[in-house]
Amino acid sequence: MLKQIKHPNLVHFTDSGTLVIDNQKWAYVVLDFISGETLADKMKRENTLNLYEAKNILLSVLNGLNYLHSKQIIHNDITIQNVMLDLSGKITIPKIIDFGYARFLSQTNKDFLKEGLNLFYTANETFNKVFSFQSDIFSVGALYYHLLTGLPPHFIEISKYKSDKIQLEDVILDERKKPLKFSEKIDEQTQNIIRKALQPKAENRFKSVKEFIQTLNGALEVELSIPEEKVSKIQPKENKKGKGFSAIAGMQELKNTIQLDVIDALNEKEKYAEYGLTIPNGMLLYGPPGCGKTFFAEKMAEEIGFNFYQIKPSDIQSKFVNASQENIKNLFDEARQNAPSIIFIDELDALVPNRDNSSVNHMNISAVNEFLAQMNNCGDDGIFIVGATNRPNAIDPAILRSGRLDKHIYLPPPDFEARKLMFELYLKQRPTEIGLNYDELSRLTANYVSSDIKFLSDEASRKALQANSRISNEILFATINTNKPSISITELNSYIEIKAKMEGENKNNKDIPRIGFRT
Repeated sequence: MLKQIKHPNLVHFTDSGTLVIDNQKWAYVVLDFISGETLADKMKRENTLNLYEAKNILLSVLNGLNYLHSKQIIHNDITIQNVMLDLSGKITIPKIIDFGYARFLSQTNKDFLKEGLNLFYTANETFNKVFSFQSDIFSVGALYYHLLTGLPPHFIEISKYKSDKIQLEDVILDERKKPLKFSEKIDEQTQNIIRKALQPKAENRFKSVKEFIQTLNGALEVELSIPEEKVSKIQPKENKKGKGFSAIAGMQELKNTIQLDVIDALNEKEKYAEYGLTIPNGMLLYGPPGCGKTFFAEKMAEEIGFNFYQIKPSDIQSKFVNASQENIKNLFDEARQNAPSIIFIDELDALVPNRDNSSVNHMNISAVNEFLAQMNNCGDDGIFIVGATNRPNAIDPAILRSGRLDKHIYLPPPDFEARKLMFELYLKQRPTEIGLNYDELSRLTANYVSSDIKFLSDEASRKALQANSRISNEILFATINTNKPSISITELNSYIEIKAKMEGENKNNKDIPRIGFRT
């Protein structure tokens, strides 16, 4: 690839070949020596650049990219680290370097490894190993923002997510739903140019590098296909591959139910139709805090491949009369248009409280009525609803009837096997001593909820880091000994009583059941 390109704003190929050293064959590539520094080095000194200097650097980068794209080459890794400033002449010449992720447009993505990419510069579609000329345009927009503000767009602290790359990608994509922040010194036209380049959907960005250059030079006006301030705050998450159910320890009965009632119903529609069956309208996940209700819903969406709408009460509720009902209607309309869809509603009790409660005002009652109307047989429209709550007895009973949330599933604290699997899952990528006693870890953590297990794993890792040692049984046991369960036995027993009422049981069972649900 490098042999085919020659442009003043690109690193220049000089030679390549192989050498044999100590009976081993080594390949080498020689590029021209650039006397200067990377853009990252310059930014470390200066933090931000003025608009004139940033624009000139950007135009040089775009000129190099325009040449690459004319050769059907996508760079895929434009960052401040991969732009060199050639200081050997009277004027500074920016040059694009590092073609490690470069691909021809016609190339397959089978051997494309996204590991090592700077995710703040990476286009949304590249998270799924999809790349195009617009992917480079996104990266240049991120570069422009970085030069003017001192940080990449939508920058967050990522060190705590390094052990979970899928979660890191999700966090970054969620952060991109928020409006970009600009200094008052940056004019509106420049802001709009950056917004255009950083649009989540590739088709809404500049159509080509040439169009980007013309707009930067003032020859074209920016037209935002989707103005940032008018985008609905309720949007489906990126339909991105993840680990799905394999990321969940335990809950096998619940996974089997989803497989039978939802996944198979979609994949074998004709067979299910013979029996007069479609996917159910939805399910209610209830139980103590920290037992993985939200996490399960997210992984279920990955497993099934539906569009996933994650809703909190604050996304729907409004202080204005009738606005909440309108928000609910818009949510279901959009989910129908993008069906099949999962609508996950967290803290369902706050959104649809029991209308018989005297403290519920008329605006909340109207919202409950709208939800009831929208939920009726929505499974026929390809919408599957998952509600989650820690307070199922506070939800309006009409929501829980057949034809709405058909299945009510109790998520208790994880059982022995699930706790064991969770410790293995959380610790497998960390520096541990050989021979960790997972059976004993599980035995010591009876009645700990899922989030407690994650906390214990993280806390033990911190202690090992401070001691500059591997995570050992002793560190883990000591961590468990000093951190009691976040949910008391009394509170757990109260959930058993709620479960008995939800299932119509007459017995007073005080035993904490295995994770999952029983029919």
